[in-house]
Amino acid sequence: MSARVERLHFSGLGASRWQQLASRQLSLSPGLCGSESPLARADAIFKVTMIPGDGVGPELMTAVKDVFKAGDIPVEFEEFHLSEVQHMASEDKLDHVLSSMKNNKVAIKGKIHTPMEYKGELASYEMKLRRKLDLFANVVHVNSLPGYSTRHNNLDLVIIREQTEGEYSSLEHESVPGVIECLKIITRDKSRRIAKFAFDYATKKGRSKVTAVHKANIMKLADGLFLQSCAEVAQLYPKIKYENIIIDNCCMQLVQNPYQFDVLVMPNLYGNIIDNLAAGLVGGAGVVPGESYSAEYAVFETGARHPFAQAVGRNIANPTAMLLSSANMLKHLNLEYHSQMISDAVKRVIKQGKVRTGDLGGYAMCDEFTRAVIANLSV
Repeated sequence: MSARVERLHFSGLGASRWQQLASRQLSLSPGLCGSESPLARADAIFKVTMIPGDGVGPELMTAVKDVFKAGDIPVEFEEFHLSEVQHMASEDKLDHVLSSMKNNKVAIKGKIHTPMEYKGELASYEMKLRRKLDLFANVVHVNSLPGYSTRHNNLDLVIIREQTEGEYSSLEHESVPGVIECLKIITRDKSRRIAKFAFDYATKKGRSKVTAVHKANIMKLADGLFLQSCAEVAQLYPKIKYENIIIDNCCMQLVQNPYQFDVLVMPNLYGNIIDNLAAGLVGGAGVVPGESYSAEYAVFETGARHPFAQAVGRNIANPTAMLLSSANMLKHLNLEYHSQMISDAVKRVIKQGKVRTGDLGGYAMCDEFTRAVIANLSV
């Protein structure tokens, strides 16, 4: 991962001040230097943009806010409600969100549901947000949860998806009545950029293999360019094994033997499909966290983007994915102590098996699960 993506963003702090905070936490973090000293706690408040989104998004954000309050997390949320289906979306609202994001550099968001009806504009607000912030890389770490058994246990793979072009370029038109043309855009620059991101990520995280997912046997020019770009970048990383696989075969292999994969990199649509398929391998949309990066900004969200609209108001959503995403957000802010505290609490509740939501075979309500996590915080 590039240094620019990984750099810390501290709102309202001078350079020397945040360097002091960073060095203080790094020097005390056992995960980074092997020291047995307790992880450092922050002494500054970090501003984060919050976009609850649609469906169960607001309920999941309530869980995050409750856990952060109980854990005395030094984060202040700037909350914005942006929704196409709830008639709370406009260019003016989007500008306010973008302004907040540009100031804070970090956001946590729920799924902004995109209606299927065509109302004169092709690009959804979800896509507008990604493009205006150039959130080109989506990362979903698919990891089995200790204590929750599935067909494939001990899974640990990463899906990296380019999410600013491809089939989601919003370039459709009716050439003649009854004939729609939909343009898929693949560029060398963005293909090389996401490939480099994937290899940098593999290098930084100690991963051994990157697999490019494509359909170049059919889309010889578009996916062919993506595949060529990945192969060219792979030559710059001789210590990382490189392979490629056709998307349909990849789906089958993930179901049959997902252990053969380590880091997968792919264009937009394939990533959208594989994210959800892989999430299903470890428990579903409610348990897998995700994040999106540009050179300047980081947005934390659930890995499988599903509004779960049928659960709205029923208090049955699983907040695991959003809580783990919030823990990843804290790690990005260099709040290692608080990140680990939340992550450990969530995993402890699931491992104990006494409090589980319906999607994991239990009977607990969303707020019950949240209270169990709070009870397991080591403050």
